[in-house]
Amino acid sequence: SIRNAKQMYSKEEVSAKAASGDLLIPGGMPIGIYMETDGVMVLGTEALEGLDGLNYEPAKHLVKAGDYIVGINEKPVANKKELLEEIKNLTSEEVILKFFRSFFSKKNFWKVFRKEVIEVKMKPVKVTEKEYKLGIWVRDNAQGLGTITFLTGNSEFGALGHGIHDVDTNELLDITDGTLYETSIKDIQKGESGNPGGMEGIIVYNRYNILGKIAKNTEAGIYGTVDKIDALFAEQTPMTIGKKEEIQTGDAFIRCAVDGTVRDYQIKITKVDLFCKEVNKGIVLEVTDPELLDLTGGIVQGMSGSPIIQNGKLVGAVTHVFVQDATKGYGIFIENMLKNIE
Repeated sequence: SIRNAKQMYSKEEVSAKAASGDLLIPGGMPIGIYMETDGVMVLGTEALEGLDGLNYEPAKHLVKAGDYIVGINEKPVANKKELLEEIKNLTSEEVILKFFRSFFSKKNFWKVFRKEVIEVKMKPVKVTEKEYKLGIWVRDNAQGLGTITFLTGNSEFGALGHGIHDVDTNELLDITDGTLYETSIKDIQKGESGNPGGMEGIIVYNRYNILGKIAKNTEAGIYGTVDKIDALFAEQTPMTIGKKEEIQTGDAFIRCAVDGTVRDYQIKITKVDLFCKEVNKGIVLEVTDPELLDLTGGIVQGMSGSPIIQNGKLVGAVTHVFVQDATKGYGIFIENMLKNIE
């Protein structure tokens, strides 16, 4: 039965420090996520009405969505608050904006990611006698909920199996800092055709609920270190890593805590693409567990990162749901996630 699925694995509890080499501590627990961007992310530009009654768009064609502002008039800015403070104190009719812009270029037939520092001169719009504006929409943080996938013997974790993108620009967020928080699931919106559904949790952003630090946000998930291992991993039984060549179509499990308790639920792996073009879509799966289908309708937002287990091995993590069929989705090979662990 599903309730006894964990009996397939060793019941001997060991310290997380014992997990090393080809062993990982599997996750399945919900986590609260807070990340700060590396600079102030540009979402877009807008037209402004000046003090003279005319419309101006000072930032048009100078900055674009996905740029990260890091300075103004040779003064560094690390967040939205600092940027607004500098704009508030503007006294000149011209400013120099410094920002990073990301590019993908081809080199020797390979796609190479690089960042360039750009400085532009622009004229802020005087909207009142004492106020200037740049006409730029910005963001400097992101928050959300997901599922932790694994813990290594060095207290390093992997989660989500996909990157966190800005909701407005769809750009992968370039982060400078991030924090893991304790959370609990309070409600579930069931998935259905055209609506993937989602888990709703309560996250209290204070130092008492901090579980660890996020160091990386990549297309293959988020990564960092866990400080309060016992608070997050109630069970610390290590599991062997399954290589992608070992994965078979057929029965498997996903581990998650949609009802408040970490449980294993039955799925069926329907396809294994060893040469998938997207790093987080190598596994195609279908939820077959009646209890999970009754609770969630299949895969819902917040379940990203749920470990995929087959033949007693940790082989991957859930990453996406099919929008038109919530019972089906994608997963990432655990090997692809481990490439981000230093």
